[in-house]
Amino acid sequence: MTSATIETVGLDADDTLWHNESIFADYEERMANLVARYLPDVDFHERLIELERHNVAIFGYGIKGFVLSMIETAIEATDGQITAQEIHTIVGWAKEMHAHPVELLDGVADTIEELEHRYRLVLITKGDLWNQETKIAASGLADHFDAVEIVAEKDEATYTRLLERHDIAIDRFVMVGNSVRSDIEPVVALGGRGVHIPYHLTWDLEHATISPHDSWVELSDIRQLPSWLAAQ
Repeated sequence: MTSATIETVGLDADDTLWHNESIFADYEERMANLVARYLPDVDFHERLIELERHNVAIFGYGIKGFVLSMIETAIEATDGQITAQEIHTIVGWAKEMHAHPVELLDGVADTIEELEHRYRLVLITKGDLWNQETKIAASGLADHFDAVEIVAEKDEATYTRLLERHDIAIDRFVMVGNSVRSDIEPVVALGGRGVHIPYHLTWDLEHATISPHDSWVELSDIRQLPSWLAAQ
């Protein structure tokens, strides 16, 4: 059976349009080095991920939740030995992360400009509202999208609400992003299509296992997206 023509393209933001996870990885490494003098043999990453897995339901996604989880992990990992000055340093890192410039991935600007003349574009991203709005504004891409949605979670229920709100038919919708768990799996489950464009780093909580099939494809570069869409 021939698939319906794609009319609406949903695009993720972080690590699909601009760099994000590499910034988090840099500050996590700084944190690991900071606590290493207390417990040099502790796997800080594993401890942090376990706390983030619990805390994401409380603090949500983004810099604030990440930094709060780092502080909590540091206190627990050092058995309360970490100093107030060191915690103050971590808070300063959070401010630096918020002030970090938005760096578009190669080919994004030209690709988005090309697509906006052929498809309805919807930016769908999750995370802290203020931080995401700030990054979207700084990216210079906002005017290319017909709609922008910042959500708390990307799951089937969320996508269903968004599709209904914007009167988008699922069989004419494709979601493009770097996360199989957030960008591909729920949309495919609803009957839509997905395009996975991996980033060189993937946050542990975004890993997912979904077998490749006709409803989604993996591209190595966003610049391949227009020709793939044209062939559908």
